[in-house]
Order: sequence, then structure tokens, then C-alpha cells
Amino acid sequence: MPVAGIDVGSVAAKAVVLDEEKKIVLGRAVLPTGWNSREAGEQVMQAACRAAGVETAALRRVVGTGYGRVALPFADKVVTEISCHARGASWLFPATGVVLDIGGQDSKVIAVEDGAVQDFVMNDKCAAGTGRFLQVVSGILGMELPELGLAAAAGKPVSISSMCAVFAETEIIGLLAQGTAPADIAAGVFLSIARRMRGLAARVPLRRECTFTGGLATSPAFSRLLAAELGVPVNVPDDPQTVGALGAALVAAR
Repeated sequence: MPVAGIDVGSVAAKAVVLDEEKKIVLGRAVLPTGWNSREAGEQVMQAACRAAGVETAALRRVVGTGYGRVALPFADKVVTEISCHARGASWLFPATGVVLDIGGQDSKVIAVEDGAVQDFVMNDKCAAGTGRFLQVVSGILGMELPELGLAAAAGKPVSISSMCAVFAETEIIGLLAQGTAPADIAAGVFLSIARRMRGLAARVPLRRECTFTGGLATSPAFSRLLAAELGVPVNVPDDPQTVGALGAALVAAR
């Protein structure tokens, strides 16, 4: 019987349909969350079921997670995204000891042992180290995330000294007014976020393998930069945005 996990984040809603017995992913989907978490959850569930070739009514169990998990009345159970990212990352990379997750509104470093959370630290006080901040930067520079990553890889990073997203935005606008190349600004922003993540990771000992999840992990340029800042190799799943939903599906299967 198929089971499903839904991860409704502040920026994107993700769903994974899993074969309960064989633990095989049958289908997955990612959609913008928008303003209505419940509607986003329903739509992404339907999209994942279409991809899996199953009816939503055929799902044996549904587990919800993420920022909008409380808005999913059809979920049989809800679990924190920290637990789900730990379980999903460990299923993909069994030697995972630390999960690095950069989401839309926060960033987390999770110490893991056999898929179970041992400890975690989170930065949810400021948007400057999150995907939401990159959305703002993308708008200022007129680039989508893939283009922003390519620009950052080619640019020479300028210093982004502001630790607040609002002030950093003002600083970036000022740099543009001074004639600073957008690629150099993109490189500076990526480096700033990577260093914030390094500072957060310093509070949890890096052991065994590190696995990077979340929307920002879809950028190869940032993944390489993060690994360089941490000084250790970093695993990046093929579909890093759906790791939390995968973890929720594994909880549903259990």
C-alpha cells in the first residue's frame, strides 16, 4: 500500500508517495506554498499521487511536516521537520552524521545517529541566512536562483557586512549604485550565507558524513561553496527539496 509525506514550508510545498513495504519512491512533487498552506498541501499531494499513478484515496497513511503542517486536516499524524529531515537524509545517505538544512525561513544543523535526532541548532531570528533572503536578492539583481548560482560561481565576492536581511538589502542596492558587478554581489551573498551556516555548524560537531537539504541545496555553486567553508565533503541528494517529505513518508511507512 502507498503512504505519503507532505512538507509544507514557507516557500514551497513538497510531497512524496512511497511504497510502504518496499520503501520505493513512487512519485514526488514540489509546488509554491503561496498564501494558503492547506490548499498548497492538497495540491502538492494530488500532484505527487498523479506522478505515482495512484489515487489519493488509496493512500494508507499520510504524515505532515513543515511550517504549515498544522494546516493539513487530512494528515493522520504531524511530525517536526527536524525529525523528518534527519530520517530522510539518513535513508538516502546511511552514514549521515549531520544534516545541514537551509529552508525558506530558517536554517538548521541537525546531529543524527541512525536516523534519529541527537541535537540541533537553528537560526530563525533573521532571514539573512535563508532562502527567503535569496528570493529578495534575486529580485534586486533580476536573476532566478539557477542564474544567481552561475553568476556567483563566476564573480569575485564583495563583502556583505550587514547581519540583518533588511540592512543587507540596502547594502546590495548601494553596491549596485556604485557600479559593482551583479556577479560579484551574487558571489558575496552566497559567501555570506555559507559563512553564517559555518558559524551555526560550529555549535554541532561535524562527524561522519554531512548531508545538505533544502531549496538552496539545488544550487551546485552554493553546495560547493558550503563544502569549502566547512572543510568537509557534503552529500547533496538528487532532489534536496523533498528530503523532509521523504522523511515524513518514511514515518508513515513505519
